[in-house]
Amino acid sequence: MYLVDGNNVMAQRVGWHKDKRKARRRLMDELARFAHTRRASVAVVFDGAPDEFFADGASYKGVRLFYAERGSNADERIKQLVERERERRTLIVVTSDRALSDYVRRCGAQVIRSGEFRKRMEEAEAANSNPNSPEPSVEGELNEWMRYFGVGTEDDEEP
Repeated sequence: MYLVDGNNVMAQRVGWHKDKRKARRRLMDELARFAHTRRASVAVVFDGAPDEFFADGASYKGVRLFYAERGSNADERIKQLVERERERRTLIVVTSDRALSDYVRRCGAQVIRSGEFRKRMEEAEAANSNPNSPEPSVEGELNEWMRYFGVGTEDDEEP
């Protein structure tokens, strides 16, 4: 699983700060394509308040979204998520923050710098740039929402 420091990765693009909302959405789309291409689980943590359309913990095209808690920052939220992760050996945290990187490594997880991750996303995009390839599947996201609303529970399924 990839746990991405969203603001660090957005900062790899010139001018991202001019429209942070648009930059967030663009990164979420890029992460969704990366997750689909690499068949990987991806979660992203952003600084600041949640987007009005995406609550903390929501899923967007299969990418889980988290935000810094009020009065805190994304680095602290990432630390919390790392601490909760049971399979830390398979967790890859994407950040350029040195102190956070050191902490994550001490916890037993791996670290990739934001610039290196952006290159990996671009390579995955180039390798999958077939115009006939389908959009990332939303089946997982649909199932998640169905479970959330109690639709299609085990009681409703046929043997």
